[in-house]
Amino acid sequence: MIGGTGKTGRRIAGALYAKGQAVRIGSRSAIPAFDWDNEAGWDAVLDGVAGIYITYSPDLAMPGATDAIRALVRRARLQRVKRLVLLSGRGEREAQACERIVQDSGLEWTVVRASWFNQNFSEGAFIDMILGGAITLPAGDTAEPFVDVEDIADVAVAALTEDGHNGEIYEVTGPRLMTMADIAADLSVATGREITYADVPHDAFVDELTNSGAPKDVVWMLDYLFSTVLDGRNAHLTDGVERALGRPPKDFADYAHDVAASGAWAVPLG
Repeated sequence: MIGGTGKTGRRIAGALYAKGQAVRIGSRSAIPAFDWDNEAGWDAVLDGVAGIYITYSPDLAMPGATDAIRALVRRARLQRVKRLVLLSGRGEREAQACERIVQDSGLEWTVVRASWFNQNFSEGAFIDMILGGAITLPAGDTAEPFVDVEDIADVAVAALTEDGHNGEIYEVTGPRLMTMADIAADLSVATGREITYADVPHDAFVDELTNSGAPKDVVWMLDYLFSTVLDGRNAHLTDGVERALGRPPKDFADYAHDVAASGAWAVPLG
């Protein structure tokens, strides 16, 4: 298994462990270590592996992603890997190029093509905004069907461990189209305090990210997503979760309630 430490990867690893599956985490800190920048070490990671969950950080739209995915697929074939499950992004031309590499691999494959994650607001780049009570993003009133990473993980686990998912592109979304104002409203209800939304100029947002010391790849990714992908191209729902799992996807309001109950958004007194 590759990519077992991010938002989706660690959940997938946990679910596979619970199913009694042997899991090999693909990370720099694992033994053997996996590093996207060190192809020479990949064979040791892939040796004896039957299926791989592939997630490229921070995004398949990053320059160099297609070369990395192509090289990994080549190594996987040589190591007699049987099944590939790729996490991809909706509406991203570069991500779809990576999908085609996996589809042309000659191996069993499944693509999980995801919209924006609910967990960006609790585990990712936007959590500080929620703690501060104001979502300040260059998103206008564009609607997005945010998806829960628990659903993504369940789809990926099914594709890795069950038959019947070979050759499927599961485009996964939540059950509602939501603007950032809708997100703020649901978060206000869940947290019991006012969360506001303010649309901000794109360049000012990127400058603020840069000045905050955010990693360059994170700045690049958010710049790309807000300038290119969040333009309405993904403002429609899909049935990927239901097709893969036979159940509806988790609603953002339910996600927000669960996170609030966990204390992740609690603001320290004083």
